[in-house]
Amino acid sequence: MKRKCMVAKAMLLAAGALLFWQVPHAAAQDASAQQPAYTIPEYNAFQACRAETNPQSQVKCLDDFVAKFPKSTLMKYVDSMYIPEYTTLKNYPKVIEYADKYIADSDPKADAAGRLQALYSRSSVFEVSFSNPKGPDAADQLNKAKAAALQGLQLLDSLPKPDNMTPQQFADNKKPAVALFNSTAGFAELQLKDYASAAASFKAALANKADDGVSSYRLGVALLLETPPQSLDGFWALARAISLKATTDPQAIKDYLRKQIAAYEQSGCDQLVDPQMNELLQLAATAPDRPATYSIPSSADLDKIRQSSNILSVIADLKGGGDKAKMTWLAICGLDFPEVVGKVIDVTPGTDMVELHVYTGATSEEMEAATTANMDVKVVGQPEASRLQKDDGVRFSGTLALYDPDPFLLHWEKAKVNPEDIPPEKSEGKRKPHKVAPPPKPSSN
Repeated sequence: MKRKCMVAKAMLLAAGALLFWQVPHAAAQDASAQQPAYTIPEYNAFQACRAETNPQSQVKCLDDFVAKFPKSTLMKYVDSMYIPEYTTLKNYPKVIEYADKYIADSDPKADAAGRLQALYSRSSVFEVSFSNPKGPDAADQLNKAKAAALQGLQLLDSLPKPDNMTPQQFADNKKPAVALFNSTAGFAELQLKDYASAAASFKAALANKADDGVSSYRLGVALLLETPPQSLDGFWALARAISLKATTDPQAIKDYLRKQIAAYEQSGCDQLVDPQMNELLQLAATAPDRPATYSIPSSADLDKIRQSSNILSVIADLKGGGDKAKMTWLAICGLDFPEVVGKVIDVTPGTDMVELHVYTGATSEEMEAATTANMDVKVVGQPEASRLQKDDGVRFSGTLALYDPDPFLLHWEKAKVNPEDIPPEKSEGKRKPHKVAPPPKPSSN
């Protein structure tokens, strides 16, 4: 996933998550209401800066004020005025610098609303300002961003409810800011490789903004990077992010998701991941949380099937259909079988490839009676296999590549016939079919 796509989405989230309270510039009311602790020239210069409407001009005015009155008691209000102007000018490091200054200089109780606005502004621009994840101060930046986001959540929690709002309205109005603070904390934790904390933060963000595709994507990444990985929930979160259009390049997330599912299952047939992905994408588009009934088999699940299977149990499971057939095929598709026993139904000779149609069954009587094949066997690099004839017994090794459910037919590739079963190059007269013992029956275990 390209980071610039994620940054763009994060900025959209921040832009859309407008705070429901109005925090005036501290200069707008507090400075004029308090008992004067500044000189008339200070106050006039301060008011002149307040009157500027052009962001660049206002920043220059504030710079001049700081140069002339470096110890002014109005300084915290000046710091707060820098924040929206630098935000407009897209000078995000300066937004963070002055937000931190205001938070450091202001009173936690008297200036709670202003501090909350500063923390909100800081969090909304942090990610786009974090340009060098490998820089020497990266960890320090990330830890400060996380601390600021958590402080913002604490202040939100302590914010008094306005008299003209119901408790539910008040809670709903806080949700965009809660989502922003949590997503910022999660981003910092993800970069710091604290994956469990990152997952918790992104879940909290999504609880307050369920359509946040970026947080859903990052939740999926964090869950898959946890120890041990929370694979199924991680897959679901990534699929959900695709449906929420977390990025303008959804194929990048799809490729990542497909790779993760393939590694989780370790099926021998990579193409089997695609139908599972399609099903997952359809389901996740309609539900934010993974249902308890939804699952994808792990490599350990498939190994159990492989260890307890032989060709007869495979055929029985596949013919049975349903979930059992799906699981069995995931486990054995692409698997090499060392010696499969059957009776030749017909032979298509060739130089590079000989095609055998073969029937296998549980007993000699069943195999003797068979007139149609249940296996298609492509023998490569062994042209002498063309000498096999109808009703010959044959033993071969090969790779299971495909099966047709109806009429049932297993397809084998890269097969090799046991040389002992191939008739001599020349034989006089009609010969009797070569016989082999049927395969062992499946274990009752």
